[in-house]
Amino acid sequence: MSFKPAIASMSLGRCFAHHSLEQKFKAARDAGLSGIEMFYEDLADLASTLPSHPSPFSHIHAAQYTRSLSSYYGLPIIACGPFFCQEGSLSSTAKKSTLQELNLRFQVCRILGTDIIQIPSTFTSSSGTTPSISQMVSDLREIADLGAAQEPPFRFAFENLCFGARIDTWSGAWEIVKGVDRENFGLCLDTFNIAGCEFADPASPSGIVPNAQATFKKILEKMVQTIDPRKVFYIQIVDAERLAEPLVQGHEFHTEGIKARMSWSRNCRLFLGEQDRGGYLPVMDVLKAICDGLGYKGWVSFDFFN
Repeated sequence: MSFKPAIASMSLGRCFAHHSLEQKFKAARDAGLSGIEMFYEDLADLASTLPSHPSPFSHIHAAQYTRSLSSYYGLPIIACGPFFCQEGSLSSTAKKSTLQELNLRFQVCRILGTDIIQIPSTFTSSSGTTPSISQMVSDLREIADLGAAQEPPFRFAFENLCFGARIDTWSGAWEIVKGVDRENFGLCLDTFNIAGCEFADPASPSGIVPNAQATFKKILEKMVQTIDPRKVFYIQIVDAERLAEPLVQGHEFHTEGIKARMSWSRNCRLFLGEQDRGGYLPVMDVLKAICDGLGYKGWVSFDFFN
């Protein structure tokens, strides 16, 4: 496989703005894209309109309909996420709920025809999670083993969020993947979340961290030297807007108790190439590191919120 372009379903319009899945599949096909990364919110929204709602069967029926769209428009589902597994959660109730939800995801993803479930790093309050890497690894290894036991087996693509509670860098995500040490547990590398943590700082007047250019170059060099490319299951390409004012108290996107990078992520992402809208992240540098440096080949998904 060389490079195949895909797009996340929510990147074609959020469901709460009345953008239907069929409209999105048609738009993706007409734009010449080759696959869809299924944002679970879209499927859950469809499920909520079905007679079988709120039973789990509504999600099964929604998946069946989505698979029919996938077949009709010739766009395979490349992955489905996010699956919030709350790794390192201190709540036994939350862990039990996670495993119950995982069983439903297996059924849904099997119908959708994808073997990849995307897992973002936990971003809920760090007070509810342990700082123990070994516990996070243990939680995720359990999930990986459950996926491997399915027929056919499932893979999990773990992604660092730049606003993650414990894991916010690519290197942190890689340490988790190494610790889990399962063939079916790898990475989803996202240009926004990689650069958004160690190059950009939306709370700074400059929009970047100190000595960003030189530091980030070294970070990417280390990434190329460190990551096993076989563990990169797919990648996401996203840019973001440089804000006119720092995202601090008084800014329109500021929310008390929410990290600046999270608010920025939810309001200001852009497609690659939208410099006219303020895009400024070194997306091409990250892509060169992943594609040229690591030698990655495979699905490339456009994934963003705005």
